[in-house]
Amino acid sequence: MRVRPISPEALAEELAGRIDALPRDRRARVLLDGAPPSRPGRLADALGALLRVRGRAVVRVSAGDFLRPASLRLEHGRTDPDVFYDDWLDTGALVREVLGPLEPGGTGKVLPALWDSRADRAYRLPYESLPEGGVLLLDGTLLLGRGLPAELSVHLWLSEAALARGTGADERWRLPAYARYEREARPRQSADVVVRADRPGRPALEEPG
Repeated sequence: MRVRPISPEALAEELAGRIDALPRDRRARVLLDGAPPSRPGRLADALGALLRVRGRAVVRVSAGDFLRPASLRLEHGRTDPDVFYDDWLDTGALVREVLGPLEPGGTGKVLPALWDSRADRAYRLPYESLPEGGVLLLDGTLLLGRGLPAELSVHLWLSEAALARGTGADERWRLPAYARYEREARPRQSADVVVRADRPGRPALEEPG
């Protein structure tokens, strides 16, 4: 494997070009996966701006707006890493309301957010229509290995040390879940694109070679 350093701006441009090369006669679903310190949402926002300039319609969705209600998510306590890994994300809702409608022949209607986990209530937002040739950018953590359909997946990888440094004290209980993710989902092997994100502002692409 070869590691190629790249600036954040060049990374966004390169990924936008790769996404824009996807067929324009269908909708593209792009997963941007990474633990919070890797800031997958920031990359998704940058890609959205670049793709719109290229004439692509874009819908942005964050997996954090598709968590289960607190009564289910926190049933076994607030700091259980296995429950965080297995049960926090409502994958069924993501497929039903976001990813499934973008299949060929689908309605193209996407629910941008389902559940406000802080207020523990539904957002009640209207659906957004994504035309053929449009791009869905879905950012979140622990997304891979769940059977979520996508045309392109990007994993922002952090070493164990960098992840520990970037995780606040109130969220350190999640670290075993991220370690389990590495073992079981193997995101560096399953993602289409892997970005090393240990050093903020100085990412690097992993490439075959």
